[in-house]
Amino acid sequence: MIRSVTLASLLASALLLGGCTTAPAPLSPVTQAHAQAASTPRSGVYYEIFVRSWYDTNGDGVGDLNGVTAKLDYLQSLGVSGIWLMPINPSPSYHGYDITDYEAINPQYGTMADFEHLLAEAHKRGIKVIIDLVINHTSNEHPWFLAAQDPHDPHHDWYSWATPTTDLSAHSAAGDKAWQALPDGRHYLGIFSPGMPDLNYDNPAVRQAMVDVGQFWSRKGVDGFRLDAARHIYLNFQSQEGDPDVLRENLTWWRQFMRGVRAVNPGTYVVGEVTESSWQQLAPWYGALSAVFDFPLATRMIDAARSGTAGDLAERLQQRYAGFAAQAGHAGADAPFLSNHDQNRVMSQLDGDAAHMRMAAAMLLTLPGHPFIYYGEELGMRGVKPDPDLREPMRWERGPRAAGETTWEPGNAANGPDVSVQAELADPGSLLADYRMLIHWREQVSALRDGALTAFASGNTHVVGWQLRDAHSRVLVLHNLSGQPQSVALGAASPFHAIRLASRDGVQLHDHRVDLPPDTSVVLE
Repeated sequence: MIRSVTLASLLASALLLGGCTTAPAPLSPVTQAHAQAASTPRSGVYYEIFVRSWYDTNGDGVGDLNGVTAKLDYLQSLGVSGIWLMPINPSPSYHGYDITDYEAINPQYGTMADFEHLLAEAHKRGIKVIIDLVINHTSNEHPWFLAAQDPHDPHHDWYSWATPTTDLSAHSAAGDKAWQALPDGRHYLGIFSPGMPDLNYDNPAVRQAMVDVGQFWSRKGVDGFRLDAARHIYLNFQSQEGDPDVLRENLTWWRQFMRGVRAVNPGTYVVGEVTESSWQQLAPWYGALSAVFDFPLATRMIDAARSGTAGDLAERLQQRYAGFAAQAGHAGADAPFLSNHDQNRVMSQLDGDAAHMRMAAAMLLTLPGHPFIYYGEELGMRGVKPDPDLREPMRWERGPRAAGETTWEPGNAANGPDVSVQAELADPGSLLADYRMLIHWREQVSALRDGALTAFASGNTHVVGWQLRDAHSRVLVLHNLSGQPQSVALGAASPFHAIRLASRDGVQLHDHRVDLPPDTSVVLE
């Protein structure tokens, strides 16, 4: 069986994560250094964490930063290269997307010292840390907004206020009303909610303040940022959708921000939440940011996994990767994902079908760039809106009341004892084992991370494939999306003659043809 995760490694991880009674002999400093270098994740995969739901170290029912630190070994064994922390700043809400202090830590999550410790421990393991940056709007409890309600205060112009000629019934680009009322009858721009007043980026003081925020965290040692609502800095109203001037203003600001943070850390990785419906609308952002999340691709991959048919997925992948590379100046620039904290979990979208979930994961994790995984996705956790039910406690042990399990939100009954790290680490056939295998494939084959993508015409509606090529490797990736065996002709001139990696036993390569068992992925070289 050609897999990169063995039963032995799974059992070793189970001992590592669950504890063992016999302490291993200490390693010499040289051996430790070699072991650390060998285990440093090089997959390019990022993992999204909602700290509140992750792991609770002080027994208050709420996850904390020390809980993230406590589970870094799990993340390292999974093979991820980085983590994205959802908002960690003080906020009046449970989710944190309305911030009251941009340069502080939510006290429910810990202290700045806890965060600095997390950074140091993550970096020891070769794991990067990016944080959510929510700067389109503040909380309505932020000192800036409280001061801004005085027309004579300098902060008044940090926000946008209605005038006598303003259309107070205008719809926001987020789908609700754009203008929110104060008790005295004045109105301010808040396109997401009354609790989230939008900042005015035509004010140079606002721009400088937010560059300062980015530089503050960069000096702390963060490796980058996830930009919340990136396109809404200037896109405020439904009537502005598709306006090239609004796009230009957005991109101009983000270029200014990138210059600011990269003056501190030239390698800063910045990925934007840009909720557009086509890759053509996403492409211009690659000239301003490191990457943006590929929402339309997530929909296409889940649809392909659900239907078991490839459609034109490979051709669309080639188009989008070429378009993104042209803007970014290098191949493999995308940030593909399947779901995040705002969307129904993938396993729920796939109606609990584990085989379809495995194939969705296989497609995601054999794409170049920086794939993102939402916490618990690797376990097959389920969850559907409302939003708190998408952000429920991470399942560590079979029992729902185990030490460290967060309790701020009740767990989903569908996520039973078998949907837990403890259960799946002990099962070499689990979904978690597949995620570990696929992520570690990316460490073994550089083209899976960095390659230029070319569509492969499989001639089979149930098999999707693409070639990936970089300076070090050239491979062909094939996915049998169906529950039946499939065969693909490679052609006599095919340069691919060997099976490098396969997700299941039984793959056969003979007479310029590949025979794929059901729900199987293969990498040929």
